Amino acid sequence: MVNLSVNINKIATLRNARGADLPNLVQFAKDCERFGADGITIHPRPDERHITTQDVYDLASVVQTEFNIEGYPDGRFMSLIKEVKPKQATLVPDAPGVLTSDNGWNIEKNKDLLISTINALRGLGVRSSIFVNADEESIHLARKVNADAIELYTGPFAEDFDHNRDAAVAKYAQAAEVAHDLGLRINAGHDLNLNNLAFFKEKVKHLSEVSIGHAIMSDALYIGIENAIQAYKNCLS
Repeated sequence: MVNLSVNINKIATLRNARGADLPNLVQFAKDCERFGADGITIHPRPDERHITTQDVYDLASVVQTEFNIEGYPDGRFMSLIKEVKPKQATLVPDAPGVLTSDNGWNIEKNKDLLISTINALRGLGVRSSIFVNADEESIHLARKVNADAIELYTGPFAEDFDHNRDAAVAKYAQAAEVAHDLGLRINAGHDLNLNNLAFFKEKVKHLSEVSIGHAIMSDALYIGIENAIQAYKNCLS
């Protein structure tokens, strides 16, 4: 069984649109866990356009499953990680104003930053995961910077899925085999949905976790969040 971590950024975006507390983010996270989510993911960006700093503290006290905090490892992010100590910190190479994560790390260019950050996370007892493209060089470099896990950026897979699904998934299957052989935990995320997730899980072995937010919230508009979570878990079973 591959774990499903539900990214709740979009719920914070909806709440922030009216400046009050509806929907309540903490209650929504608790409900996601009650409905079967194996983890909760958040990405507290510097502009706080969805998850705020206060949200991080509020959620840390209630999340009972695996808490995963994504972000670029600047001083603000690392201070939050140090105080909250989530189970996992997923490092992404996002520039401050980027709309969404859209590429893996250039690990060679950023190796000093990644090594120092990963060492700091290990000292805090926090699992490190780095966002990577599905190429063998990135996987080997992830091992060299001593990451505990990788998160495969699956945007290109989702984009090519309807054209040629076998070709779209091939490099991910190979990257996962390499990562597994190197002893890396394998996560995946970005644009995975009810149309492509079961196929991805079938073809990409050794997956530990997928992180899904936008798609699962979009489906929840039609079928409700409880049914959406169960539908995604069925794809992973």
